[in-house]
Amino acid sequence: MFISPYTKYSFLLLLNTLTIMLAYSSKLNPIFIILSLRSVAIVIQVALLLFVNFILHYHLPWFELMVVIGSEVIFTVASYGYFKNRQQLSKHALLWQVVADIVFLSALLSFSGGATNAFVSLLLIPIAISAVTLSTPKLFLVAMLAILSYSVQLWLMPMSVMHGNMEGHFIGMWINFLFSALVVALVVGRMAMNNRIKDKAIAQYREEQLKQEKVISLGVASAQVTHQLATPISTACMLVDELKEQSPKSELIVDLQAELQRCMNSLAEFRQMVFDIKEQNLYCISASKICDDINDYIALNHPNITFTTVVSSNTKDKNIQANSSLLPAIINIVNNAIRATQANQSQHIEINAQDNKEYLNIIIRDFGKGFSKEKLAHLGVQPIASEQGFGMAVLLSHSSFERLGGKLALTNHGELGAIATISLPWI
Repeated sequence: MFISPYTKYSFLLLLNTLTIMLAYSSKLNPIFIILSLRSVAIVIQVALLLFVNFILHYHLPWFELMVVIGSEVIFTVASYGYFKNRQQLSKHALLWQVVADIVFLSALLSFSGGATNAFVSLLLIPIAISAVTLSTPKLFLVAMLAILSYSVQLWLMPMSVMHGNMEGHFIGMWINFLFSALVVALVVGRMAMNNRIKDKAIAQYREEQLKQEKVISLGVASAQVTHQLATPISTACMLVDELKEQSPKSELIVDLQAELQRCMNSLAEFRQMVFDIKEQNLYCISASKICDDINDYIALNHPNITFTTVVSSNTKDKNIQANSSLLPAIINIVNNAIRATQANQSQHIEINAQDNKEYLNIIIRDFGKGFSKEKLAHLGVQPIASEQGFGMAVLLSHSSFERLGGKLALTNHGELGAIATISLPWI
């Protein structure tokens, strides 16, 4: 039985393309898997080329094919040297590897039959790979390159082949390839995009679940500590009342009684907060009222802090939806800003309330040393240690804002300090 040399070499092309598919489907780094398997494919190419020429005595263009294979070797070695010591790969690295595969595959096809080669449809495989691994613009770039490769090989096909009805046959094959390429790019690309969206949503859901578990754990621990503190504080209040009866003019006892009363009020507020959250009690509050409460808190608890509060005129009469955890969450951020400012030998913070169409933005700026990149990446997501006291307070505040449909953004100021932006939706 006669076996065409084109068919022999098409088998070689199939092996090369399959190695590329395995590389892209691997869970490991696709770049280095491609380079490793492409090296194996080059060895197979050389072996089969020697077999076809010296054993089967088919006269393939030896020199041209060896030039293509040599180019593959040079490109593979150069790619390995380039990516060897790089921790982060460029977003375009995978694209260049796919484009290189199209170039090498096109060159091998052009010297083994071109558009007459039965395996010319292998040019669809880089398109399918790109649909799974690359973004939409890069996918269509690869698809256009593959279509262009097929079109050029059809255009350069000698007229001696176009006898009888073969011209219509080859044009029909080209139309079939064009249609198949578009279908693969659109359908597979869309399916891959949907999978990426689902994977991203699942990852976000898992992160949210982990964060909620941490918040619940902190809430349980806070409730236990609060319950344990209630009895000793009540006992301390009774003892202070007895001491006051014995020394009614003692200023120390009066101050101690005032501090214990603050503790009792805080416990009562905590109990009310827990009840409101459980019952999902919500109320409306204006931006100006929030800023007034913040000002009162700073003036009462931090009289040595100078602060500037600016409320834009278009936000004063607008309301947001709040619960009993909102103000304590904002106060946590304010306290952290005050600690950061004082740690940097400063006594000033700035608070601005602005209208950002759908949101009320409360911008709190401190004059501390700012955040490191590591802290910015984890603040609000998990508790972290910090000299300025950031950690659980930010995590709990972030969770409180999210329950109200808001969010917290932490950034560094361009000159000095950090900025905490609290965004809460208008009603």
